[in-house]
Amino acid sequence: MNVAIEPGRSTLVLVDFQQRLLPASHRGIEVVAEAARLADCARALGVRVVGTEQNPRGLGPNAEAISDRCDRLVSKMHFNACEDGLVQWLRAPGHPAPTDVVVAGCETHVCMMQTAHGLQRAGFHVWIAANACGSRFPGDYELAMARLRQSGAVLASVETIVFEWLRSCEHPRFRQVLEILKAPRG
Repeated sequence: MNVAIEPGRSTLVLVDFQQRLLPASHRGIEVVAEAARLADCARALGVRVVGTEQNPRGLGPNAEAISDRCDRLVSKMHFNACEDGLVQWLRAPGHPAPTDVVVAGCETHVCMMQTAHGLQRAGFHVWIAANACGSRFPGDYELAMARLRQSGAVLASVETIVFEWLRSCEHPRFRQVLEILKAPRG
């Protein structure tokens, strides 16, 4: 098991932060705010950010706070985004293929979890930004987190992931990222 995230070999995947789903999601506003902070830090550190949208014709687009921060959006019909081209995009020429994929998203117990498991099957080390994930019901969220942990995914907070990307207060982007993390939430 990989116990340290590799910042130069990471990608952030934001799963299905769709506007129509968020009002029904437990802690929906907080989850989007945490995902946006994570994406802002990732972008400041040169980590690619990809978003997914489940059946966008039926469920609509991602929240603007998420879609504006993505380098790429993958539209999908499968719950597991890997079945709709996510892995091919992550391994596309022109960028080093990541070894570590940080995942956050909505419906934690469905699309986010199935995508995380698909990434694991494809050979990636998967990190879950637990406080940037949400489900309609807290019990579904808790069960999904337990299952992800059992499958070998590493659960961490947004700040834990960001500080592991930084490694040191001497990182050239430390102050910039610290300002993002200190900004008022919500």
